[in-house]
Amino acid sequence: MKLTVIGHWGAYPEAGDATSCYLLEHDNFKLLIDCGSGALSQLQNFCSLHEIDALIISHYHHDHIADIGPLQYSRLIDRDIDKTAKPLMVYGHPYDQEEFQKLAYPPHVLSYIYNEEHESKIGPFTIRYLETQHKAKCFAMRIELNGKSIVYTADSSYMETFNEFANEADLFICETSFYAHQDGKPYGHMNSIEAATIANDARVQKLVLTHLPHFGDPEQLVKEAKSLYKGDTILAKKGLEFVL
Repeated sequence: MKLTVIGHWGAYPEAGDATSCYLLEHDNFKLLIDCGSGALSQLQNFCSLHEIDALIISHYHHDHIADIGPLQYSRLIDRDIDKTAKPLMVYGHPYDQEEFQKLAYPPHVLSYIYNEEHESKIGPFTIRYLETQHKAKCFAMRIELNGKSIVYTADSSYMETFNEFANEADLFICETSFYAHQDGKPYGHMNSIEAATIANDARVQKLVLTHLPHFGDPEQLVKEAKSLYKGDTILAKKGLEFVL
């Protein structure tokens, strides 16, 4: 499977970039993970919108869902002009019904509930969930295929339960909204040392720092994380690809 970073900023996109969005592909199945502000503009550098098979949402904050509306319109248009006959499948949690009800745009876009107590099968991917500590109900995801695993924390403050959830993951995509000297817990976020602590304790193969802050020098986050975690540590950026 191949994962491409489409958007990696927290809160709002820097010029020419996007907030949280990742493209996961295998055997021509394309799954979008979150769809934040600016995501659709950037996504089209890597694939056509009508090629997206499914979208899964971690939670309903704007920097993770802002471009869902434009994505819905794109599927409506692409079906009307015969670019595709398939509806887009959108998966979200049911704990905010007002937001969940906005995911569907039938018959072009169909919505489905995922249940954190059970794994999901979306295309070729098997997905398990972990509720995080955040201002809104939010779920981390562990995505597995052919013995390989990707763990995406979505938004969360530090939790020891990530250690088991991310255990020996091949790719650990961890939100890092604050620097080492800052406490992200009141905001439902992590700092660089907390991300590195999970990566170290869970013995992951590769750490990707994402959901980046708009202040300071993000390269400093990598230096701070490397002071604890000795594996590969990479700063997320648009177009970064990982093949497992």
